Amino acid sequence: MVNDKRRKKSYGLSFLSGLALAMVLPAFCAQAQTKWPQRPVTMVVSQPGGASPDVMARMISDRIAPHLGQPMVIENKPGGGNVIGALAAARAAPDGQTLYFATSAAMVLNPFLMENLPYDPLKDFVPIAFIAHSHQLLVAAPNVPATNLRELIELDRKTPGKLSIAVDGPRNLAGIIAAAINVRAGTNFVLVPYSNIGAGVQDVMAGRVEAGVFSTSIVEALMREGKLKPLALVADQPVAALPNIPLAKSDVPGLAFGGWFMILAPTGTPPAIIAQLNTAIGEALRDKAVTDLAPKLGFDLGSGSRTPDDATAFLKREYDLWRETIKSLGFKPQ
Repeated sequence: MVNDKRRKKSYGLSFLSGLALAMVLPAFCAQAQTKWPQRPVTMVVSQPGGASPDVMARMISDRIAPHLGQPMVIENKPGGGNVIGALAAARAAPDGQTLYFATSAAMVLNPFLMENLPYDPLKDFVPIAFIAHSHQLLVAAPNVPATNLRELIELDRKTPGKLSIAVDGPRNLAGIIAAAINVRAGTNFVLVPYSNIGAGVQDVMAGRVEAGVFSTSIVEALMREGKLKPLALVADQPVAALPNIPLAKSDVPGLAFGGWFMILAPTGTPPAIIAQLNTAIGEALRDKAVTDLAPKLGFDLGSGSRTPDDATAFLKREYDLWRETIKSLGFKPQ
């Protein structure tokens, strides 16, 4: 009889212990599942190593990692006009382990220049933070007798179709800027596309091509050395790091097209992870090494709020702006 009582008491304690464990275990598992990141975080860059996006991505990823407690790995996936990298990021699991260091070309040019684009910039990604502007510069060979865009336009009008402008592609940002000069200023510059932009820079320095449109990060040092002559900054407002270069829009109204970078995640990434990433990115962008070096490399970090909502609103504005711009310049999807 006593043994029966002990047995019942033992069963009762076991039942209560099991019940308590059943109540605690889901909470424990949920906590384990929400711990992030548990392994290195990959940042996809849809440009080759050494290009402007790659330089900026590596600069800040090293400073994001300490705030996450895991390394960040840059994965370069160039090709297809940013499509290969963007598509890989869009199809990644929405678990915060894969991010996309996006360019304006991938997000707001491709949708209006490419038919059957295999990703949707507004539906397949969730913006985390705006990173920086990457301005374009119109530069000339040292022996070209022009000191600004207006004078270069005058040279073209004296010898129509004789002057050339190097670009990274006829339907890339530089190519669109050069095409916009022709359309809006009535000029006849010959666009010379280069798959290897370094070769384009070399040809302009050597005078084989009279001018070129390049990212500031590529030509800033060459301008300081006198190997290239700056003619105009393609931006909406002056840049502190380039105070003496006139704005292109002063000579060609509306010519203020700029590139930019943004970090995004695949749609479906948990909001808590987006918030944690946004905080880490903000800390990285405030790092003194970044704020000191970025302008010297031609990147404009800007100022103001960098919340995911701000980044989303910015992306939508740029999307609408470029839809109208591409249409006004007569480009058709191909």
